[in-house]
Amino acid sequence: MKVIFMGTPKFAVPTLDRLVKEHEVLAVVTQPDKPKGRGKKMVFPPVKEKALEYGIEVYQPPKVKTPEFVKVLKSYNPDVIVVVAFGQILSEEILNIPKYGCINLHGSILPKYRGAAPIQWSIINGEKYGGVTTMYMAKGLDSGDMILKAEEKITDSDTYGTLYDRLSGIGAELLIATLEQLENGSAVRVQQDEAEATLAPMITREMEHIDWNRPAKDIVNLIKGLNPQPTAHTVYGEEKLKIWFAETADGSYEGQPGEIVDVRKKDFVVKAADGAVAVKEVQAQGGKRMTADAYMRGHSIEKGMLLK
Repeated sequence: MKVIFMGTPKFAVPTLDRLVKEHEVLAVVTQPDKPKGRGKKMVFPPVKEKALEYGIEVYQPPKVKTPEFVKVLKSYNPDVIVVVAFGQILSEEILNIPKYGCINLHGSILPKYRGAAPIQWSIINGEKYGGVTTMYMAKGLDSGDMILKAEEKITDSDTYGTLYDRLSGIGAELLIATLEQLENGSAVRVQQDEAEATLAPMITREMEHIDWNRPAKDIVNLIKGLNPQPTAHTVYGEEKLKIWFAETADGSYEGQPGEIVDVRKKDFVVKAADGAVAVKEVQAQGGKRMTADAYMRGHSIEKGMLLK
């Protein structure tokens, strides 16, 4: 099939890889380069880097819906437009360009977790399974008819980063299977049940600050769901302390929420509203990510201290 691919982050790269091997990728559309780091050096999106490796034409329009760019898309006469975490809303005019429509790979088991951060919210909300869905794109937010789904168990050690990596590979295979069904006419359209739809909005800065008045399980899920980005944090003394990984602590502890109630060889335990959290991996302000025991060798962590 003749494909135009639209995608931006690392999550979309495995799908582009598979498309290049199985189909004819005519062009890649991704978000504009962005400044990064202290030097504000312009950095390519991961999808652009991969497309350039293959020598594929890359477009980075600030807005894909302009008449000028729609004309560019039409000039390719694609069989299908594949969209994976692109980051822009497509106009109805674009949706109607390809023979087989615009097919989206979404990082959840739809209709749950429509929106910008489905994988993070799956972990934050303590779901037992995450997954991916392919669907025909429509005007609403992730509301188009579904084609194929794949579930993936979320383990106790999973973070946003680990689940993201697995789902990106699973999604690539699911997308290839979807195109095969479209081409041979066996693809089935399944309408989403609006009554079961939930949203996965963008993560806000306010969410990054741990509220120790929440139950321990919720705090642990938040920490995992924000690892590796943007990372959850608390305040230790007057400094921000990032918490990269934690687990719910066994046993019963007395104290107020945020109070360090136990200091152990490998970790330290913080009281939550319900239960307690064993902090396993941290990063001091201006420092490097490290295990809790390594951090404690250079910092005074004592029972009775209060994290805010």
